[in-house]
Amino acid sequence: MMRFLVFSDLDGTLLDHETYSFDAARPALAALAEAGCGVVLASSKTGPEIARLRAAMGLADWPAIVENGAGVLEAGAAPEAGTEYARLRIWLGALPGDMRAAFRGFGDMSDAEVAEVTGLAPNEAALARQRGFTEPGLWTGSEAALEAFLARAGEAGIAARQGGRFLTLSFGATKADRMAEIAARYAPEATVALGDAPNDVEMIEAADIGVIVQNPGGPGLPKLPKEEAGRIFRTQESGPHGWNRAVLSILSREI
Repeated sequence: MMRFLVFSDLDGTLLDHETYSFDAARPALAALAEAGCGVVLASSKTGPEIARLRAAMGLADWPAIVENGAGVLEAGAAPEAGTEYARLRIWLGALPGDMRAAFRGFGDMSDAEVAEVTGLAPNEAALARQRGFTEPGLWTGSEAALEAFLARAGEAGIAARQGGRFLTLSFGATKADRMAEIAARYAPEATVALGDAPNDVEMIEAADIGVIVQNPGGPGLPKLPKEEAGRIFRTQESGPHGWNRAVLSILSREI
């Protein structure tokens, strides 16, 4: 039986917030592989984005959770277009003119525009626009208009989650939902989840061992109930440095 199955956020967690490098986490990734433990990437990134990173990290034999839990990129599989994204775009296209104009999604932007609003390199912005399940966008309307927009979305079964910059539309499912599905397939002795942002909280709380990776530039996370019981702990170092130390510490523990 696999000892640990690790679920990890990317930006600010396994990837450095500034450089997007995972080099500092290589020792822990190698130790996990040697121990026969799996690593499932879980991110807001798209399938094409994660496929490239997963291959670079040597994790292509494991599934990955994409677009904040809206989809799964199976082990060894190439990303495929999702019908959910097309449905979201059709719904957006049917909105009244003023309401539609107030939401500018990635599908309304060019690669250069996405690069500008995200800080991604142009080639990475192109991958970020190859969406299968969710539509992030910028809301430029009033608060009252936003309430009406969210109400209409809810009537259509569309969930809207506000992140640090983008309002993201989807048909539901979270990282924690997908973690439960994947863990049921592999049946590890314990699940481990690492993240740094509010959209990681459900996954961190649902895991047997949760790790909040320090992110000085992020919004921070409130104290979670399982921290008192020692099932969730926080790193002192940020990004892949904190990730590396946390995973090596977990591997050395007797669970």
